[in-house]
Amino acid sequence: MDELALLTQRVAAVRERMAAACAAAHRPESSVLLCAASKTQTPATVALAAGLPIDLFGENRVQELVEKRAAGAYGQVPLHFIGHLQTNKVKQVVGAAGLIQSVGSGHLLLAVAKEAQRQGLVQPVFLEVNIGGEESKSGVAPAELPRLAELAESLPGVTVQGLMCIPPKAGTPAAQRRYFAAMRDLFDRLAAQRFSTVHMRQLSMGMSGDFEAAIAEGATIVRVGTALFGPRQ
Repeated sequence: MDELALLTQRVAAVRERMAAACAAAHRPESSVLLCAASKTQTPATVALAAGLPIDLFGENRVQELVEKRAAGAYGQVPLHFIGHLQTNKVKQVVGAAGLIQSVGSGHLLLAVAKEAQRQGLVQPVFLEVNIGGEESKSGVAPAELPRLAELAESLPGVTVQGLMCIPPKAGTPAAQRRYFAAMRDLFDRLAAQRFSTVHMRQLSMGMSGDFEAAIAEGATIVRVGTALFGPRQ
């Protein structure tokens, strides 16, 4: 089977899983976007995927984003940055990614806002939450999320569009769902507050192995890599 046929088959399979999860949660299929996590994929592979029914690309590495964007690999498909972002690489991502999902500290938020103002634009972002409290992962602690949202509200260079998380891998689906449910609770709490530039429009959570559980708890974007592209090289 050639690469395009294989990608077409995999996208269809993921779409079927998403549709089943949405039906089980009594949600319309259109309420969840498919983000193709394209880390390590070549520009040629990404270009093939851009012609298939995915909603957006998510890139983890700044260098890959720059190279694939320069090659026109993403086509007309929206591009999000979903990986850990160092402040010294902010200027390469602001304005290049339609949205930065992984803003999980005040230090990074300030750097993004400053660069966006320098470029004369407003950068859409998600606030990343370290929902499992893991030292190995970035993101704001749940208790500190309101403070980070208040900082974002004070910065003219950014607009918050939602939340993102990468939860720990739990032993059972029920245990995994607890993390997603906690994220939905944080999402709803922030949505109830009156902000002018902090909006809870999207909740990005769930990957290849657990996105059904994320959809059950209210995810509006699932970030899928392995199930679309196969195991990373």
